[in-house]
Amino acid sequence: MLSHRNGNLSMVYFQDFVLEGFESGLETQALLFAVFLALYMVTVLGNFLMIIVITLDSHLHSPMYFFLKNLSFVDLCYSSVIAPNALANYFSSSKVITFAGCATQLFFFSLLGTTECFLLGVMAYDRFMAICSPLRYPITMCQSVCTCLVLGAYCGGCFNSVVQTSFTFHLPFCSSNRINHFFCDVPPLLQIACGNTAINELLLFGICGLIIVGVTFVILISYGYITVTILRMRTGAGRRKVFSTCGSHMTAPGAIESMEQGKVVSVFYTLVIPMLNPLIYSLRNKDVKEALGRLGQKHMWTSLSCS
Repeated sequence: MLSHRNGNLSMVYFQDFVLEGFESGLETQALLFAVFLALYMVTVLGNFLMIIVITLDSHLHSPMYFFLKNLSFVDLCYSSVIAPNALANYFSSSKVITFAGCATQLFFFSLLGTTECFLLGVMAYDRFMAICSPLRYPITMCQSVCTCLVLGAYCGGCFNSVVQTSFTFHLPFCSSNRINHFFCDVPPLLQIACGNTAINELLLFGICGLIIVGVTFVILISYGYITVTILRMRTGAGRRKVFSTCGSHMTAPGAIESMEQGKVVSVFYTLVIPMLNPLIYSLRNKDVKEALGRLGQKHMWTSLSCS
């Protein structure tokens, strides 16, 4: 902790922060730890399994599953930025996080969260092209285009992350070092800053609002056209096939709808949504279930041949 005295004024600049987390008794803390640990373990296992299955099964080497694999990777990293430190704090009496550690956590949290939003928009566009323009789809969504779209999502996430992190940590934190949250996020950091936060709030709501509105618009327009295309199909079998292909994608955009900063909501979009995405895709998608079956059979035959 550094202090600076100017005349009669004394300002204290903090080098460390304290993550207060959830204030509750020991029993509630133990329950929260168990819930966090369970959510994180399922998130890691589910997303890692999706990455492995899509990588190993040649039937899933298509643009749709290329984007899904990137989404699983982002979800895996997204939760890992928050959960391990939050779990460790349940056993810590100080719950201290350094200035650099807090800035790093905010940077990657913002980077991965924004990237996921863009990926959901890209996935909606992919389904729009596959269903509404099937003849042009192989050319429009070739490997180079898919790679550029994913890189664009990461670049967009990086831009927002650099802006939010740099502007937030240029503020002086001299009134308090206690963050009323279980991880470093912009709103709780702005609450303890002793400088003028008007520009920071404008950037937060302006850039994030623009991203959310833009991605939501792409998703709604894409699935609007998809719905019209489905309704025009003459055969019920064709409609069912399209619905089974898009069903999981139509569930996922819920991840970007809420930007509330409450702790419970934060648990939802940092742990619950990354946990649900692989479950949604694996349980509702026929191709993924068949790929899991093939992978299981291959592993069984390998085990039998080795024995």
